[in-house]
Amino acid sequence: MSLPIAFIQGLEMRNGGSVLAGDVGGTKTNLAVFKKTGNELAVIKEASFMSKNFTGIIEMMQAFLSGDTVPDIISLGVAGPVQEGKVNITNLSQQIDVRQIAQQLNVEKIYLINDLEATAYGLAALNDKDLFVLLEGGKNSVGNIAIIAPGTGLGEAGMFWDGNHFHPFATEGGHCDFAARTEPDISLYRYLQKKFGHVSWERVVSGPGIINMYEFLRDVMKIDEPQWLVNRKNDEDFAVTISKNALNKKSAICTETMNLFFRYLAEETANLVLKLKATGGVFIGGGILPEVYGLLQKEYFLKSFCNSGRMDTLLKEVPVKIILNEKTALLGAASYVAYGK
Repeated sequence: MSLPIAFIQGLEMRNGGSVLAGDVGGTKTNLAVFKKTGNELAVIKEASFMSKNFTGIIEMMQAFLSGDTVPDIISLGVAGPVQEGKVNITNLSQQIDVRQIAQQLNVEKIYLINDLEATAYGLAALNDKDLFVLLEGGKNSVGNIAIIAPGTGLGEAGMFWDGNHFHPFATEGGHCDFAARTEPDISLYRYLQKKFGHVSWERVVSGPGIINMYEFLRDVMKIDEPQWLVNRKNDEDFAVTISKNALNKKSAICTETMNLFFRYLAEETANLVLKLKATGGVFIGGGILPEVYGLLQKEYFLKSFCNSGRMDTLLKEVPVKIILNEKTALLGAASYVAYGK
């Protein structure tokens, strides 16, 4: 099950007007206008945009509203570290500044939070059909919660449990150093180090990471790349091409790429759980998993997840759930202000 609103600190029902909420990513941005009806947030209008097609969020919001009255409150979950009302989108050369939004759109109440923090708030809006359970965990699992989300980048966040409420907080853990465990991992590390210098978990557990691993398997491990795949290199999102061909079992290199993706995702998910002591569970979100979780071999994933030496016993008791609702961060951005801010 998801988290009741009452369990998240700061979220308690209140009356209010409409909210323009956004989930702003390096590839795609979801925008919606919400209005609170009773105990629920009702969507009045929503749309998705390719982020690179706009000079910035202001132009995008103006196109979205298209002459409509600007809502009283704007709340944006953004893929990047938020500091003093500003954020540079990590995988897109754009900055968001609440002062500029206020000036251009004539709105006083504007909130910026990290997109994974928004996802944390969005958990309160989910129900059981929005979640796929990988590991039930212990019957009485309580404590902090971890959230990890591979997409254009790798987002990570946590929810501190004080005994009565959860307190969501953002991290930039996806940019921590990738940790090699096997000889092929070491070869992958060296391959990526030559390309990027610093090798973070985001370089493997993300959409671009899928392409990085595919190229490593081709260039270093010498797995055959069929000509029909070579001809698809200019696809708008080659990572999607790789995952679809793995789903269709049409290519050994695609299948092996996705096997690596799931193993590294499992390992970094376990790392995050241990660092946050997330005995209350871990939620795996982002834009990739809802599309490819049918590829995930449960036993393979859990073998990699529960592979941390003396902490295996702890990890086996941690509930692991995949978020299937791709609008969770959008719902969270709206919830962040509609229920208490």
